[in-house]
Amino acid sequence: MNSKRVIFLLLAVIVAGSTAFLARAWLQGERAAILAASNRPEKPASSAQKVLVARNPIRIGQIVKPDDLRWQAWPAGDLAQTYIIEGKRPLNDFVGAVGRRSISAGEPITEGKLVAPGTRSFLSAVLQPGTRAVSISITATSAVSGFIYAGDRVDVLLTHTLNGADGQHKATETILRNARVIAMDQKVDAAPSDKPDVAKTATLELTPKQSEIVTLAEKMGDLSLVLRSLQENDDGADATAAESAPAQPGDSYTRDVQVSPLISDGPPPKQSSRVVYVLRGSSQGKPEIDGTAGPGTVPGDDGRATDGKAARTTTFTRTPSVTP
Repeated sequence: MNSKRVIFLLLAVIVAGSTAFLARAWLQGERAAILAASNRPEKPASSAQKVLVARNPIRIGQIVKPDDLRWQAWPAGDLAQTYIIEGKRPLNDFVGAVGRRSISAGEPITEGKLVAPGTRSFLSAVLQPGTRAVSISITATSAVSGFIYAGDRVDVLLTHTLNGADGQHKATETILRNARVIAMDQKVDAAPSDKPDVAKTATLELTPKQSEIVTLAEKMGDLSLVLRSLQENDDGADATAAESAPAQPGDSYTRDVQVSPLISDGPPPKQSSRVVYVLRGSSQGKPEIDGTAGPGTVPGDDGRATDGKAARTTTFTRTPSVTP
């Protein structure tokens, strides 16, 4: 065999073996890289951060609840300095605040859009346009044992004494219906705690006229708050409109005579009596009341007049009017 051919064959074998070895090594390296990439946990994109946004629309004067807020990923290039970044401020810092202006769902929350509790103008931000905040004194028994919170709807009852011709009577009347509670003492947080806190004052959202009514009623007697059901306004109407609905005038009352049959509703009416006038001759005797003649008018036993002459007797009756 020619020596050149042998050398050529040896070189071909060496090249083929080297190529196969290198190809196998390259494939193993690629496979290892793919496996490592698949097992590596995904990291959030460093170019995005989470900011605080409104989960639901927030109205002007609405108290913010935990369900109204959420964290949402936001491109780093579009982050404003006023945005609330996750990790820098907790979400609970904004629960209980009041919307200074309307905020759409998905819109970023900023401190300028909310009024925090305890700051100036906080309570005025809670009020609906055209309404006033009025505080009344309450007790545990007059405020459902502390189970009334800010945001609830209540009826206002007045218990007072009535003076009339038939004496004194007690009465309770509903002077306002569906009034919105905006604060209990100085707390506007609607979230209840494990232990009910019995407040001493309740602040209601009322119209100017209703404010006058409640202020005067507190001087007239005792006021009580009656908690209304949340389902009472669940009739398919707009929830936002129902939440901002103003209080309505009361429409019912109860007197003590309706509670107990032992209480008299005034003195008994005067009994009617029959008055009988007796004419004897040319003289008129005194009237007979209930069949009893006045003195000096009784005729003799023989039916004759006392002067010995025959008596001419004419009688007529009159029934006086009855005064109840």
